[in-house]
Amino acid sequence: MIKGMSPVRWLAYLKREWLLYHLGDERFRFMWDAPPENEWVALDCETTGLNVRSDEIISIAAVRILGNRVMASERLELLVRPERRVSAESVRVHHLREQDVAQGMEPEAALIQLMHFIGSRPLVGYYLEFDLAMIDKVLFPLLGMGLPQRRNEVSAMYYDYKFRQLPQHQQDRRIDLRFATLMNDLDLPLREAHDALNDAIMAALAFVKLRQLLAAG
Repeated sequence: MIKGMSPVRWLAYLKREWLLYHLGDERFRFMWDAPPENEWVALDCETTGLNVRSDEIISIAAVRILGNRVMASERLELLVRPERRVSAESVRVHHLREQDVAQGMEPEAALIQLMHFIGSRPLVGYYLEFDLAMIDKVLFPLLGMGLPQRRNEVSAMYYDYKFRQLPQHQQDRRIDLRFATLMNDLDLPLREAHDALNDAIMAALAFVKLRQLLAAG
């Protein structure tokens, strides 16, 4: 252990060094740099379906957060060309047709652009685990691992916020975590759902508001 380093920081250091040692492409070491202070990136993906193994990404959007501001002008929007056909069912969800994504980027090229946009900033999202599973599936052949950045799950933050408000005898009550419910309850503007940029911006707005509410106790 390095002198003066706490056990927690020592474990984080070891994990970072282990990941860097096994990194498949040295061009992406920057993702392990110290993140800029008070900056995050909210992201969202639209996909051909909800099966991580068989479905594919068809659009990616990301937006930067600086302190308590959502930097909507600092955003990334990418269409991604899938290998398989886009089903009519998925078109009804996200309104992206076969011809819309036909000229999209190759998945690996899109994710390289995404990684450079994110840098080492922590990630923000609503049910981010699914988006990152879809992203990491493409990244593993390139990096030998998925995105390493710290994650901030908006639905978990909202759950903590609502749970703190419940009296003890009601703490087994189910909390509605639907995106529309969350946004309405936080008095935030609702954009059309199942659009990657709209969902990323809404997640960013909710993150900023929830950080303030949780910090205030």
